[in-house]
Amino acid sequence: MHTPADRAATAATATAKDRQDARQREIDALAPWFHNLHLPSGEQTLPHHFLGGDFPNFKWQQIRRFVPADLHGWRVLDVGCNAGFYSFELARRGASVVGIDVDAHYLAQARWALGEMGLQHRVEFRQMEVYELARSDERFDLVWFMGVFYHLRYPLLALDLLAARTRRLMMFQTLTMPGDSVCPDTADCPIEDRTPLLASGWPRMAFIEHRLAGDPTNWWAANHAAVEAMLRSSGLRVLERPGHELYLCAPDDSEANARHRALYASQLACLQGGDRDRP
Repeated sequence: MHTPADRAATAATATAKDRQDARQREIDALAPWFHNLHLPSGEQTLPHHFLGGDFPNFKWQQIRRFVPADLHGWRVLDVGCNAGFYSFELARRGASVVGIDVDAHYLAQARWALGEMGLQHRVEFRQMEVYELARSDERFDLVWFMGVFYHLRYPLLALDLLAARTRRLMMFQTLTMPGDSVCPDTADCPIEDRTPLLASGWPRMAFIEHRLAGDPTNWWAANHAAVEAMLRSSGLRVLERPGHELYLCAPDDSEANARHRALYASQLACLQGGDRDRP
């Protein structure tokens, strides 16, 4: 014979199962997912990821110790935020996060997950291109620029725009070519002998006309030397390499770097609708 307490426990279990089933239907309705989010209720959005392992959590485990544990008072820009995994992790550390993406599907996932995570007061998602930042004066303490650079038709433009809006740190990641060699001197190359450009450590990027890994939006694969050179050229210095293809950077405010950036300042100013002569 079941007691009232037994019947109450059974009803509570059934109710919890109903809620779990309803949440799983919502997850399925928002498929396909690329981020495996761990929801507070216990469900996961993509527990069996095609990249293997718990993505992007396994990448976050590489990076997390290089990011300040207390981000209260920091404004963060998450470029190509997808379903919001990194936005949520950074918000949990106290940051105020703006996540941007061009894909309405991923943003629908992110906004749904935002309610599940209970972080509405810390995270805002916007549908926009990274190039739209040219018309904005917003600056951020931390710019999260991972997994996007090589999908951009105009990648260095995006990097220049983001570097100019970085107050403290940038976490950068991009698809690269094999090898870590760096030429010791790339200060100049004579026009009559350009063979140094073929050296393995000369900064270069491969242009992908058709597809890489079946993806037609993979446009570029830089070598390591080119990644570091482009970061320097955009006004950043590399502080750490948290892992393969990962670069933690900070603004380089040196006079030498300011002189270098002045070489292309008028081009950026044209995009921003500003004075061609401003630095």
